[in-house]
Amino acid sequence: MNRYFISFQYDGTAYHGWQVQPNGNSVQAELQEALSKLLRKKCEVVGAGRTDAGVHASKMVAHLDLEESIDCEQVAYRLNRILPHDIAVLGISPVVPDMHARFSAVERTYHYYIHTQKDPFACRYSCLIPYALDFELMNEAGSILTTYEDFGAFCKSHTDVKTTLCHVTMAQWEQLSPHRYRFTITANRFLRNMVRAVVGTLIDVGRGKISLEEFRSIIESRQRTQAGESMPAHALFLNDVKY
Repeated sequence: MNRYFISFQYDGTAYHGWQVQPNGNSVQAELQEALSKLLRKKCEVVGAGRTDAGVHASKMVAHLDLEESIDCEQVAYRLNRILPHDIAVLGISPVVPDMHARFSAVERTYHYYIHTQKDPFACRYSCLIPYALDFELMNEAGSILTTYEDFGAFCKSHTDVKTTLCHVTMAQWEQLSPHRYRFTITANRFLRNMVRAVVGTLIDVGRGKISLEEFRSIIESRQRTQAGESMPAHALFLNDVKY
């Protein structure tokens, strides 16, 4: 059996997330359909993780198992001709059989974009926050995240996760232009809805609605009801997966 890693990116606007869904189209379904058509057999892929409806990926990874070997460059080229315009393959490479797109990943990075002034060219992939924000304070709160391991306060309720432990190594805001900002967060794993809940709570810090001490208390509560609102999906990108 030959295992291949497929690196690709997508605009999640038209999809009900990465994973195959019974009630709507997904990125996984589109990729599997394109592979099946190209290779003339039923193909299934395993992704590095899940992204929710409307969330994008600058880089996602999935693995594919085949009995035969393939010309990676040629398959990637032909796959891009079949896939819809909002999904693009970056490359395909052979890996050892025990490499797993999800379980072998050691680090994932997400980006969340906001703009603080109405901007018709930013609104598709960024969230408008029309309030004054203290980004220095938000970065202090971000650094607090790296000192904790249990992020139950930022996990969507009633999910079937076995553990809410994550190792966050970076959580920082940076200014991209006078009115545009990007939040970067890196961890070994993420919980369902975690990044959007973290961003919503950090914005509460930046608006002065909660203090740094209260931010710590929210994390320590491990209760989703204590944290801020979940931010819109359209401004969130899975940026990278490392192995």
